[in-house]
Amino acid sequence: MKLQVDINCDLGESYGAFEVGNDEKIMPYITSANIACGFHAGDPITIAQTIALAKKHRVAVGAHPGYPDLLGFGRREMQLTREEAKNYIIYQVSALQGFAKIYGVCLQHVKPHGAMYNMAMKDKELSKAIAEAVKELDHDLIIFAPPKSVMAKIAAENGLRVAYEFFADRAYNPDGSLVSRKHACSIIEEPKKVVERAVQAVKEGTVEAFNGEVLELGKVHTICVHGDTPTAVELAEALKKGLAKVHIEVKPVSQFI
Repeated sequence: MKLQVDINCDLGESYGAFEVGNDEKIMPYITSANIACGFHAGDPITIAQTIALAKKHRVAVGAHPGYPDLLGFGRREMQLTREEAKNYIIYQVSALQGFAKIYGVCLQHVKPHGAMYNMAMKDKELSKAIAEAVKELDHDLIIFAPPKSVMAKIAAENGLRVAYEFFADRAYNPDGSLVSRKHACSIIEEPKKVVERAVQAVKEGTVEAFNGEVLELGKVHTICVHGDTPTAVELAEALKKGLAKVHIEVKPVSQFI
């Protein structure tokens, strides 16, 4: 069977006069876009522009909800009740659903952002809030989650499809979590290294942690490149070409899971 994988990127993260990343240049090299919903980044104008751009390039659209933390870019942990977290997800995903409807595209997936994503890896109550919100909004939406995470497990238990995600441009800890951005080694900007890691993850289901340990990931459905990584466009282009070179087909995740 031919290997297939999705390339996703966090986009639509500009806010008003503040520009983040280069959505227009990176769009041709990805197959799924995680669009900020206005809580950690993004605004209505940016959402509309990003969905229109994704439609132009035939890139699948997903919601990228996070904590209400514009100052911290959604990367600071918050303690929410299950009800609060669920309603925050409903509010943000609904905004993307509305814009997607206007532009005649289907929302493909939901990928929590930043601290919410990292906390949901191990937090059962937060994961339940996310899964319940997504299921009640649209049972066909796919959840992006780390392999073997609590979030992936609970999403599956709720009958949702789960796309297991690998971060090509982020270093891993031995426990499978991402190295904190506070550390210099946390972000990987070299295209060759990013491609090598991605190919290994897709073909072998493994990744080397920052200390040299080999982690077992299992199946990988989607590979993330962060839009605010300084070399994001270069990384995405190299990744798409590098995967094709070893006969790994790149396409939106909804087309094969």
